[in-house]
Amino acid sequence: MAAKNITVSETPLVLYALRRADDALILGHRLSEWCGHAPILEEDMALSNIALDLIGQARELYGHTARVEDRDNDEDKLAYLRDVRQYRNLLLVEQPNGDFAQTMVRQLFYSTFADLYWRAMMASRDATFAAIAAKSEKESAYHLRHTAEWIIRLGDGTEESHARAQAAIDHLWAFTGEMFSVDDGERGLIDAGIAVDPASLRDRWLKTVTEIVTEATLALPQNGWMQQGGRSGRHSEHLGHLLSELQHMQRSFPGLTW
Repeated sequence: MAAKNITVSETPLVLYALRRADDALILGHRLSEWCGHAPILEEDMALSNIALDLIGQARELYGHTARVEDRDNDEDKLAYLRDVRQYRNLLLVEQPNGDFAQTMVRQLFYSTFADLYWRAMMASRDATFAAIAAKSEKESAYHLRHTAEWIIRLGDGTEESHARAQAAIDHLWAFTGEMFSVDDGERGLIDAGIAVDPASLRDRWLKTVTEIVTEATLALPQNGWMQQGGRSGRHSEHLGHLLSELQHMQRSFPGLTW
């Protein structure tokens, strides 16, 4: 008998923690899809390690969510037993890997934001968030460094690698605006000193991304239109397919533990 969906008490603090946990889980799963398929062995290991970092962040955040919610949900239930509309991750992180350039561009956009975000969250008045941030910032700094090196190598490489990297930037740019939007519930957490206002990170994010992209002889699009929806549970068709794989074991064998 397949496991049923859980319900979650979506208070502002629970939703805030879930959004960050879902970002890390979904992107970690996406990167794990490269295991055994990366262009070189060293990169196979690097992407797997970045995926493990992200899934570790997700576990910490789901655990904090469960404690804040104070119901019968634990980290496994939150990760594996919610319906697709209950996930609140950024649309950016659920986008398919595509070719290697697309994976690296997606990682550049996210890691640049995550590095700034976790550094700022170390000052959160929520002690658990601050502790998670202190650990996660070290990981995100490495993720950004590693990804930036690849973007420069691809953009300033061959004609083919340059074209693929530019095509990836053009395709994924419209998913970056969602990182900086907030709703009323999150605004209250920002005012209380628990959350970080992502809008305050935008200029530094754009400066870092622009410097890396420029060094790679690439260009950012000028189009200001942005996709929205992931934070409120409205996703692309890709997330449902991802979850069918991610949740298969827990759905097929309820209560299974490692």
